[in-house]
Amino acid sequence: MVTSESPAMETLAGHNRISTAALTSVTQAAAAECFRVQISEIRVSFSDSAGRLAISLATPITVPPLTSLVSSGIVRSDGETAALTNGQVSIWDRTIAAKKYILDKVCYLTGSDVARVDIRITGVRNPQSSKNTSGRVQ
Repeated sequence: MVTSESPAMETLAGHNRISTAALTSVTQAAAAECFRVQISEIRVSFSDSAGRLAISLATPITVPPLTSLVSSGIVRSDGETAALTNGQVSIWDRTIAAKKYILDKVCYLTGSDVARVDIRITGVRNPQSSKNTSGRVQ
């Protein structure tokens, strides 16, 4: 019997599994992109959420030095904050945006059915200190 399905669309016997280590690596990479920190600084765990995957991660986040915020006018010298400009957003807003980005990236790359992403910010890093600092002169 001939069908209109292409060979790529045929259902083949067997199972495809993505290991926990692979899921962890993909999640860490996506989070590192969002928060601009080293992959090694990000802790990831998984749990079940009504049959779907729930991701919990703990990570630091990079923030610019406060002096640069004052000099750019985002924080005034009297302590009041001005409107955010030049793409600068709060840690809260960045974390909310990161949830969607990480969820979408993990779903796309692994095919996993991710229900939610929970993020705990564990600290802040200066953008210069989060670059690759292997101890070697570059």
